[in-house]
Order: sequence, then C-alpha cells, then structure tokens
Amino acid sequence: MKILDEKYQGWISSKDVMDSCNISRATLNNYIKLGIIQKPVVLKPGKGMEGTKKIGYFPPNVLDRIATFKKLKQEGNSVSSIVKKLKEKKSQKETKADTVTETNKETATVLELDTAKIEKIQKGIDEHKVTLGVEDIQTPAYLINHKFEIEWINKAAEEQIFRRDVKNIRNAESRNIFKLFFNWEFSSGIQNWQSIIDFHMSFVKSKNPREYIEKIYTDINTSEIKLLEESYDKVSPVPRELIRESSVNIIKSDGTSESYRVYTSFFREGLLFVYVPSNSYIQEITQFLSGRENVIKDLLQRRLPSMVSFCVLFADLQDSVRICAELPPEEYFELINQMWKTMETTFRKYYGIYGKHAGDGIVYYFLKEQNSNYLINSIYCAMEIKEKMKIISAEWKARKKWYNELYLNIGINEGMEYFSTVNASTSMEFTALGDTINYAGRLSDLARYGSILTTKNLVNNLNDESRRKLLFGVRKKMDDHEIFVENVFSRVTDIISNDDMRKTKFMDIATIPVTEVVGIK
Repeated sequence: MKILDEKYQGWISSKDVMDSCNISRATLNNYIKLGIIQKPVVLKPGKGMEGTKKIGYFPPNVLDRIATFKKLKQEGNSVSSIVKKLKEKKSQKETKADTVTETNKETATVLELDTAKIEKIQKGIDEHKVTLGVEDIQTPAYLINHKFEIEWINKAAEEQIFRRDVKNIRNAESRNIFKLFFNWEFSSGIQNWQSIIDFHMSFVKSKNPREYIEKIYTDINTSEIKLLEESYDKVSPVPRELIRESSVNIIKSDGTSESYRVYTSFFREGLLFVYVPSNSYIQEITQFLSGRENVIKDLLQRRLPSMVSFCVLFADLQDSVRICAELPPEEYFELINQMWKTMETTFRKYYGIYGKHAGDGIVYYFLKEQNSNYLINSIYCAMEIKEKMKIISAEWKARKKWYNELYLNIGINEGMEYFSTVNASTSMEFTALGDTINYAGRLSDLARYGSILTTKNLVNNLNDESRRKLLFGVRKKMDDHEIFVENVFSRVTDIISNDDMRKTKFMDIATIPVTEVVGIK
C-alpha cells in the first residue's frame, strides 16, 4: 500500500499494526500511552484507502517493539520495568533505523508515567478491557435528555454537526437539537440538513404523539412547526434498543460528504449519539457503549451547566446535636442511615435527584425538565417523608424507652438557577448555584416539630387544581393559644416573636412570604 507522502514510505498504518499484532485499538492506544511505541504520524491515506480522510502511520520498527514487549511480558517482567528497558534500548539506538527525524522527535518521546497509571493501563492490556472514556471519543458525540436538549457534547460534534459553540449556551432549552438545527450555522453548513432532522425526528416519534411538536420548545414558530410535522409524518419510529446502529450521510456546503455509522445508546437519562466514520476502524466503540453504568456516570459528571427551573427540598433532623449526645455513636449513625435509606424510595417516586448529605441534613432537587409536575411533586414528597419520619420516631421511642420525638424539618423553594454536577473524589453530587437552595436551607432551619415550610412563589406557581387541593396556612398566637389560619402567607420576620433568640439569624430572609403545608384537602 503506497503512502502518498514519499518521506514515510515503508511506514505501517494503524489498521495493519492491529491486524499484524492481533490487538484492538484500545490496546494500541495503551501501548502509545506507555511509550512502548511512538505516536503515529497522521497522513493522507495510500491507494486502496481513498475514502479515508486521515490515517495514522507508524515506523517499520513498531512491530518489533510490540513483539519485544509481549515477549518480555511473557517472561514475567513488570510493565514498568519493560518500559524502562525499551527506553534504554531506544536511547542506545538513537542513531539507527528506529530513530525518527528531527521533525518527529516529539512524537517518539517515551512517556514518563507514575506506577499507578502504568498498572491501570497494564490491567487494560492484560484483560483486553477497553480503556476508552467519554473524553477519548474524537468523533462527533452528544447526549440529549428527554426534552431533546443537549446535556453533553464534544468539540467534534460542535464543529462537524451543529457548527457552533454549544457548550457556552447556558439555557437548556436553547440547546434543543431542533432549535439548533434551525440556526443558520447548521442549515448553511450542511446541504442535506432536512435528512439530519428526519433522523432525529424518528427518535421523537418513538415516544411522543404528533401534538408534541407544537411544544418541543417554547418559542417555536409556525413554519418550524410545519416543517417538523412533515418530518414526523414521513419517518418511522425507532424501536427502543440498548444500542442502535444507523447510517447517516452528511453533505457539506462545499459538496463533500462524510458517511457515518451512528451508534445511539438508550439511557434513563436520555440518548447518547456517537458518529463513527463508515471507513474507520473503531472496534472498541460498541464495547465502550456496552459498559452502560460507567458511560452514563461519566456523561453526568460532564453535564453542561444549565439555567433550569427546579424545586429544592432541604430536610434536617431537629435537635440533632442533643440526639447525637444521647446516643452511642454507632446507634446515632444507625438512625441517620435508617432515615435516609427509608426516604430514598420516596424521593425516587417523586423524581427527586440526589443533591448531597450535609451531616444529618439532605438536599434533593426536582427538575422541571424531567417532570412537569415538579412543583407539586416536591410537596407530596415532603408530606410522605414526614409520615415516614413519624414511624421511625415511634420505633426509636419504643426501642430506647425515651420520650424524644424525632422531627425532620423541611424547607422547600423554587427558582431558576444554574444547575450542574460537582465531582467529589469518590462520588458525584448535583448542585445549583444561587439563592434558591440557600433559602430552602434557611426555611428548614426556621421550621420546627417536623413542619414543612415553603414560599409564596412556589404556591402561586402551582396550577389551580393543585393549589385548591393543598392545605396550607400560618399558625398565629392568640392570647394563650394558637390557631391555624388557612390559605394565607406571612413574612418570616412576622412568624418569629421579638423575644425569640433566632430572630437576628433570619434577617437575610426576613421579608420573604412563606406558608406551612399541612396536608391535602
């Protein structure tokens, strides 16, 4: 196979290296990472591979170096010692045939890797496991949620498909793929833009009626609705599969075209599209997509920050310091774990998304984009965990023979803030920026004896039916007794008596109108 660049005659293509050594591309990439072989020189292909735009080539000694590695490994040498030997051997022969030209010295540098990284890569080589991660995908790829808004996208997809910077669009709805398809960057850069719309519309049709088109994003106009409805009518719905392979051809504005095999993975959180050029050899893509749990975890960790509407529920155990002092450490942790384990099913039931644990407190989010009933769901969830807390309290009273009542004080707020993930060393947490979450936490501090406090804004944003069913109001002191006044709100400063030592603590939310939710009528 003759290479078009005469300077590299005799060099071996990556495909030939994999075929000759009987290794996968993942293993080949691992050899490069370890410095066993140099990075390939990317060139135009030779005869017989005219359909490929670019391909990597290795110097002739690549086969010998891989064979040497395998031989040394079979003899029981560790990977780190083999890397060291090959490095020394290379430096001794730098004037011989395996020494690259001055132009390519950088690509031949042996990577200095710490022991932990070498062992990690070695594990992939030994077990023939794919080490490809989301960020390693160099072909176009993106994740969309069930509202067809892009949650994650790589640079290749921005440049080759949507032809614009998508990552910096902070409003989630503005990242709706169909809205992006109607932008001039896309339609002017791709001649067959209609067929691309049809391809994605087949996924819409698989789970939504035709009427959904009118509300696929809020500011959709009449002509866009008509075009999408015509697309909806002519495409066939896509059957739900774990991984679906489709053929897509993209014709650019200059008349050149690129054919892709598009792999679509179906997840609870949305759909992942990975475009692989039809003439490329990327065997590990399907293997990578098969590791579903790791793939979606990796994607969610890279979720784009979005300005979204949501409710946040903050729950905190009342008098936790006193309870912690009264219980042995192991029993206190048993209580806390029992509480959150018991509540977890309720949060899932109402589509709550785990935020974080803060000692004996917990934060959950209810996103509008995941469920249109997110407002009332947060309230129903709060009422259900309040009832579950009564059961837990009774169990511990009987067990400990004490008179302590266990209360979970709850604050709920709604708003629109930037929402994304924070990656801890061992876990991933969803979080929102801004005052919405802070106010929910402050309301939880204000609540007493297991009450549920929420804001006037949240109640006013409920639909009429939900608001009529909700029993809410304010407790007011009248002489020596207390009465509950229904369907009213009160400023925080008016709820706290002047002699309450906590009054100054809540000055930052003093003027916010709030109410207590006590049940359903």
